[in-house]
Amino acid sequence: MKRAQQTRLERFGFSFRRGGAHISRTMMLDELTALLAFVGDPAADRSVYAYAIKAENCLGKRSFKTRQLTYGHLVDLYALAPSRLLFRALVYFWERDVAGRPLLALLCAYARDAHLRATAPFIREIPEGAGITRPDLEEFIEARESGRFSKATLRSMAANINSTWTKSGHLLGRVKKVRTRALPTPGSVSYVLLLGYLSGIRGKALFQSEYAKLLDCAFEEAIPLAEAASRKGWIVFKRIGDVMEVQFPNLIKPEEMEWLREQD
Repeated sequence: MKRAQQTRLERFGFSFRRGGAHISRTMMLDELTALLAFVGDPAADRSVYAYAIKAENCLGKRSFKTRQLTYGHLVDLYALAPSRLLFRALVYFWERDVAGRPLLALLCAYARDAHLRATAPFIREIPEGAGITRPDLEEFIEARESGRFSKATLRSMAANINSTWTKSGHLLGRVKKVRTRALPTPGSVSYVLLLGYLSGIRGKALFQSEYAKLLDCAFEEAIPLAEAASRKGWIVFKRIGDVMEVQFPNLIKPEEMEWLREQD
């Protein structure tokens, strides 16, 4: 991806920094769930989340330093700012699609964490029912970036990433994990379509993007879920044969539409 396109996507909340929270943490699904429930305001800005974590200790951390680190990791993973469409849309679907929350969190973290993105091809290629261990993922990461990480960092990162893919429903088990199929929902399919749309993809190709592949969902399975989301009023999805149009009137602000027109 060219740097100019990355810069445009960063305005929506995507991140292309080389590092990521998964060096020391998972996608922190439990913390995100508790934080959003505690704040309970989709319009709350980042300072509200910072105050909830650091001052009110809504996540029950033992020390102020741990609260600070937790806040930083959650910002890295999810932005925690409604000015960023990526987070605003996450909260929108989060409130409406409880069953889709694990995949919604994964999709947002995927768009912001380079380490998690890098392991997606490895996870997708594992056949359903096949086993995977932490050393398997360590070998994959080391092969991609030989010598970049110490053995301890590599071990920690692989364990964290395996845990994230487990939380999202792509893996099952504790020490030795087994590849399973994720469970897409109307909300997670809608979020996938939005991520692709922001990336400049249109029409049928939205169901074939890198984000769509994370759903473990065939095209024929995703269409009814998009139609269900459209009936609920979450998105606008129109289809005539292979001609498809998706719109997001509840999510994309006028100035963001201008950014997209510039991008097109």
